[in-house]
Amino acid sequence: MKTPAPGRTCGIVLVLLSMATLQTLRAQKNDIDIYSLTVDSKVSSRFAHTVVTSRVVNKASTLQEVTFQMELPKKAFITNFSMIIDGVTYPGNIKEKAAAQEQYSAAVARGESAGLVKATGRKTEQFQVSVSVAPTAKVTFELVYEELLVRHLGAYELLLKVQPQQVVKHLQMDIYIFEPQGISFLETESTFMTNELAEALTTSQNKTKAHVRFKPTLSQQQKSPGQQQDTVLDGNFIVRYDVDRTVSGGCIQIENGYFVHYFAPEHLATIPKNVIFVIDKSGSMRGRKIQQTREALIKILGDLGARDQFNLISFSGEATQWKPQLVPASAKNVNEAKSYATGIQAQGGTNINDAILMAVQLLERANREELLPAGSVTLIILLTDGDPTAGETNPSRIQKNVQEAIDGQHSLFCLGFGFDVSYTFLEKLALDNGGLARRIYEDSDSALQLQDFYQEVANPLMTSVAFEYPSNAVEAVTQDAFRLFFKGSELVVAGKLRDQSPDVLSAKVRGQLHMENVTFVTESRVAEQEEAFRSPRYIFHSFMERLWAYLTIQQLLEQTVSTLDAEKQALEARALNLSLSYSFVTPLTSMVITKPEGQEQSQVAEKPVENENRHRNVHSGHTLFRYHSMGDRASRITGGSSADPVFSKRRGWRGQAGVFDKLYSFPTRLGPPGPLHPLHLPYPSHRTTLGPMLPDVMSRPSDTSFPDEASHDMDLRIKETTTATTHPAPIQPPSVILPLPGQSVDRLCVDLKRSQGPTNLLSDPGQGIEVTGHYETEKAHFSWIEVTFKKPQLQVRASPEHVVVTRSRRSSAYKWKKTLYSVMPGLKMTMDKAGLLLLSSPDRVTIGLLSWDGPGEGLRLLLRDTDRFSSHISGTLGQFYQDVLWEPLAAADDSKRTLKVQGHDHSATSHVA
Repeated sequence: MKTPAPGRTCGIVLVLLSMATLQTLRAQKNDIDIYSLTVDSKVSSRFAHTVVTSRVVNKASTLQEVTFQMELPKKAFITNFSMIIDGVTYPGNIKEKAAAQEQYSAAVARGESAGLVKATGRKTEQFQVSVSVAPTAKVTFELVYEELLVRHLGAYELLLKVQPQQVVKHLQMDIYIFEPQGISFLETESTFMTNELAEALTTSQNKTKAHVRFKPTLSQQQKSPGQQQDTVLDGNFIVRYDVDRTVSGGCIQIENGYFVHYFAPEHLATIPKNVIFVIDKSGSMRGRKIQQTREALIKILGDLGARDQFNLISFSGEATQWKPQLVPASAKNVNEAKSYATGIQAQGGTNINDAILMAVQLLERANREELLPAGSVTLIILLTDGDPTAGETNPSRIQKNVQEAIDGQHSLFCLGFGFDVSYTFLEKLALDNGGLARRIYEDSDSALQLQDFYQEVANPLMTSVAFEYPSNAVEAVTQDAFRLFFKGSELVVAGKLRDQSPDVLSAKVRGQLHMENVTFVTESRVAEQEEAFRSPRYIFHSFMERLWAYLTIQQLLEQTVSTLDAEKQALEARALNLSLSYSFVTPLTSMVITKPEGQEQSQVAEKPVENENRHRNVHSGHTLFRYHSMGDRASRITGGSSADPVFSKRRGWRGQAGVFDKLYSFPTRLGPPGPLHPLHLPYPSHRTTLGPMLPDVMSRPSDTSFPDEASHDMDLRIKETTTATTHPAPIQPPSVILPLPGQSVDRLCVDLKRSQGPTNLLSDPGQGIEVTGHYETEKAHFSWIEVTFKKPQLQVRASPEHVVVTRSRRSSAYKWKKTLYSVMPGLKMTMDKAGLLLLSSPDRVTIGLLSWDGPGEGLRLLLRDTDRFSSHISGTLGQFYQDVLWEPLAAADDSKRTLKVQGHDHSATSHVA
């Protein structure tokens, strides 16, 4: 392969970034053709090596500018980028940041256009490079990056962003996973997948290996037959998995002279915690921020353990404590704290110094008075949205005051709400005191972000964890002492084996459980481990050495945050040398990419640091792309997912259009009868009133059992309606639509009346499903519906705003009418752009949740495959699948039918509208 001759190229500086995005190319529509786009990702023992290759051709008769654009995981390091233009390779070279900056500055001085790219999202960072392409010329872009997948609430996650912006003749993603410990579960999720695209997704798995392939055809990629170049591929593709853990001392893996030790023991008891929540209520928190903070705090308080102690401090210009001392997390105290949180109002300045010191004083006093349970841990969780403006306002003095007060006895976690707060200040404050910092992004799911963070630290399992290895066996070991180990996370230590190391590498892990010291012992045979990593299809060469280098650099950079200048320089020098030796683009290095002669533009894309994004409003959505050409004016290529009809007309539902076939309405007496209301059926031709509706459904408060939902003396009137060929009119569907028992077409339409709290709608132990909901009578719709599955253990809570899916304490929010396709063991979850969410599996009842935005807007509940309910089904709606029978039509009058519900006969009359 040819490389450019010296002196005939100019340089472009890239100070890079770190999920993978299937890159986007920007050019005039139909002029630049992406004819091949591949992603090959090998995950070997949590370490991911991803290669993205894109091949394009300029079909225009003029010179075109093409931009290669990608979104990458923040934690990833780019290791190589190259362009091949007409057989000539233009490689990227890693340099020290200062040296690369000189070249960039020189380009600016020459009057050349220089672009600085620092775009950052929640989880991703954006990288782009442009190049001019001659007519008929072909270009191959190749990007390589690496990252260590971090275990978060019981799962590892590999994220790829897919945004080609046009259909691609050869589009293929291959993800190979090799985990010697064994893969305990694996699931995929996509925000662009349709039922047709799902046919292009295959997953194969055995005990230690998995292969996920996505290879759609051109027709599967197309938005519609009339839009042959527009693609539906625009969103995220995620693979989540976890590994088996049978040895409590962790797993030591060895490859090519390096080792990694993964430690995440199972079945340890949670250590009681003493936690103080320090909440900013300054004026800048007014409005949505304080509302979301109150919402999250109320949920977090409800998740406190019975053995925990807690207190609340709110602050603006002054700090105020809720109680004079820590209190047990009893039901009474938690309810009082929730009431207090509900009343927090935002106003005034920001006195961070006094608020944190007050929290420390509370913990110190409790310790002196021996009010802290033996063996418990102490945590301070700070939430603020701005820099200090009251009391002590000098950040350095605040950091010094807090570190001296805490003195290594407590852990401080800092949450920065939005971009008006100095993340550098919070990060140092946390790292100085055994905690970590996290940014909370201003969005509709901010409350969920707060809850998710709390779940990370809610269950401490060990304290003072230390790893020990024989000194004659290993060297250059990464961090081997940790203050806390939390449930759902993982501690990772890596190092080199010495030349004369033993055949067996042993290790001890010491730490403290709740009331005792503990030592775990494990060992690993070097030869056996080396042999395990010889599968070239799943393994890339010397991956463990690169894992060690990656982890060492990350930890050195973290240490620089909380060290003095002299030591900081030494740490940065070590990190820089490793970055250059292993060709990692880090905050200390840059990548210089050569370009063909005559192309004057030089660009710099720096690897962003979290604290550099102050006053920027970063959203989780996609970037809007521009298209450049050297000739005609460019147009914009857009991508997206079409609403996929999930239920055909034959099966009864089809998105918002509402194909409901025959619908029956009826009243039941489930407690004191209430007024009868008409039901409006969702037929496009007209609105039909169907006799008396379901009377009041009584339920007890949520902390008590639900009432007996058996229906007695049911008065049922049924009206059958057929559609007329008239002009469409506004439609209002019922809140619940149920397939009639024993029927293939007919439907029961149910509206609940006078529901006063959470109602048990369906409960089937045989299916492992429970559905509850809160019905608002005045608005005639559900304010929320919650579906709980036993296998897999998963909860889906739908509200008018979004859908929240919680599994293993890990919550994800999905907005309605955004395409979703998630496949996990035992469950498939899909959503189309019409707002229909389906929860299904081959042997279960299918549950549909519909976000209806027509007349009577709100949530609707739909069921399918109800013949799969077990004989133990119960609940307000479940009763209609327990001993229910439709009698044959009466011979003398075919409009008369009888419905038997739990042994009771009910006369029914059918009318045709």
